[in-house]
Order: sequence, then structure tokens, then C-alpha cells
Amino acid sequence: MEDKEVLMKAFEFHGHICWASAVGTRAGLAALRKLGVKRAATSADLHCIIEIGDNHGAQCFADGVQYSTGCTLGKYNIEKAGWGKLAFTLIDKKSEKSVRVCYKPTRHKQIAESAFMRKRALGVPPSEIPEEEAWEMVNIVWDAPEDEVLSIEDIKEHPWEDYGEIMGLKPCDSCGELVSVAYLRVVGEKHMCIPCSGYE
Repeated sequence: MEDKEVLMKAFEFHGHICWASAVGTRAGLAALRKLGVKRAATSADLHCIIEIGDNHGAQCFADGVQYSTGCTLGKYNIEKAGWGKLAFTLIDKKSEKSVRVCYKPTRHKQIAESAFMRKRALGVPPSEIPEEEAWEMVNIVWDAPEDEVLSIEDIKEHPWEDYGEIMGLKPCDSCGELVSVAYLRVVGEKHMCIPCSGYE
């Protein structure tokens, strides 16, 4: 798949066109190339430690990284560091090597001053901003030379120990909904999901 096609699919996955998911997509593709690996098909392939935080305007970066690398919440091969940064470390579990990629702010002033971002600052939802204005902003980071947009560190050794997938689902004795066995809590003689058990 061509990079631009990956970008289009990442926007479809994310739900709207924006600069941060474009940067995440570009960063994810760069990390794959640097490590010489393909997009993760299973949780046994790659693992991503993404440095975004909670409830900040550039979390869209994570969706670009997830789509391009195949490291997703559902495969449990992505985790959040919570540092509020647009950066991540991609680990190749098989070779036990990793690379860290970070967004460079060299073109960020242009993004901040774009028509798209001015409208976002006024509270206009991204899906209501004309597509041409969204693409104008995206192209600031997508068409720029890679070294102006991304800092790609050297590959490092990254020992990895995988504890394997926890198999098995059982119904909660209270609500009847299926729960991974690792999350069941014992209450008297019953095995319950966390919400029904009253435990945190």
C-alpha cells in the first residue's frame, strides 16, 4: 500500500482529516521502515509505547500511529505513557530492537496559523471545516522533508519478555456478562466482574 493510501485509510479510521493524525501516520510509517518490519498483524509482532497524555488537542496523533503500525488497543500491543508528547517507541518483539520517533515543531507555527486551526480555536468541530482547508494544513507536515517533521532516533536494543495472552472468558455470576478470567473477583462463593463486585 502506498503511503498516501495509508494516510487516507488512517483518516477514515480516525473520523476526520487533521494534522496530528497525519503526523502519527507518517511517524508510524517511518518507524516501520527504520526497523525494517511490516505493520503488525498480531500482538506477537510489534509493541508501541506512545507518549500522549489525556484530553489534549493532539491525541489524534495516536490514531495515525495505531493505523500505520497496526499496534492497537484491541491487540493490546500499544500502551500510553501519559507524558503529553507526540512521540512513541516502536519495539520489534522478535529482534528485540526499538526506535523512538518524535514530532519536530519546526512547522508547527504554520499549522497553528492555518485556517483549519483558527476555526478549531473558535470551537468549530473538525468534521465541519471545509476539506480543502484541512488538506492545506495536513500538507504542511505531509509534504515536508521527513527530517523537518520527524526526529527518528537510532535503533536500540530492547529486550522483550512476553507473558502470553490470558485466555478464557467466564460469565459474571451477578450480571451474566462475559469477563476475562483475569478480571473476575471473588465475592463469597461468586465470581463477579469488577463493577458487580464493588471492587475498584
